Amino acid sequence: MVSDRKRLVDLFNALEDQQQKSLLDFAAFLKQQSGSDKETGTQERLKPLDTPRPDDENVVNAIKRLRASYFMLNTDDLLNESSSLMAEFMLQGREAEKVIDDLEQVFENHYQKYLQS
Repeated sequence: MVSDRKRLVDLFNALEDQQQKSLLDFAAFLKQQSGSDKETGTQERLKPLDTPRPDDENVVNAIKRLRASYFMLNTDDLLNESSSLMAEFMLQGREAEKVIDDLEQVFENHYQKYLQS
């Protein structure tokens, strides 16, 4: 067990700052999956990663970015709305920037529901 802790610390120290933050967020996510916080008896709520939106981002990459940023959300719940927006882009020729704006709003809405649950 001690060697696992040392290995984890060594790996953590070898990462860039953003990667360290991602690892900590993932560890918090795993802790949350194991149940409630033993000290307070409450469920810890995770925050989305602050991943900036690239200027030339396409719709597929936006979905990937948002799924990674909102890692705590159940992707099954987001599938219907995301698919509908993707279809508007591909089949109806809706502007990518507006579809991405709507996707960001969908993920934020689901995150707010997550916070209230």
